[in-house]
Amino acid sequence: MTPRLFTAAEINAMIPRLSDLMGEAIALHRRASALQEALAEERERIRVSGGAMVDQHDWKARAERLDGYAIEVKQVLQQVLDMGGVTKDLEMGLVDFPGLVPHVAGSQPVNLCWKHGEDAVRFWHGFDEGYGQRKPLP
Repeated sequence: MTPRLFTAAEINAMIPRLSDLMGEAIALHRRASALQEALAEERERIRVSGGAMVDQHDWKARAERLDGYAIEVKQVLQQVLDMGGVTKDLEMGLVDFPGLVPHVAGSQPVNLCWKHGEDAVRFWHGFDEGYGQRKPLP
């Protein structure tokens, strides 16, 4: 099955919802990263101190919360995927949609590239390129 090809106007109409979803995913990812870092620091402190006592209940609760964040992020990113977008970079909030750019790239499908915080799709790049090769839409 051929993937749906989007126009910039179609993506622009989805930006309010897309922005909310990516904002939520970014916030969850940041919380998860901070918790993961705190757990790693705690693990290192325990190792250096020769196995100091650990509040097992607290440790388990934080580890479960980290798992919960991962599940929540996956659920939000699935919603983005259901809209037709592919999240390329969660920290930047970068999402690509397959599309066509008239009179560009020989009318071959390309990625229409949107970044969280942008109010419209303004860039594209080839499927074999990434963010660094973004080109302005005509």
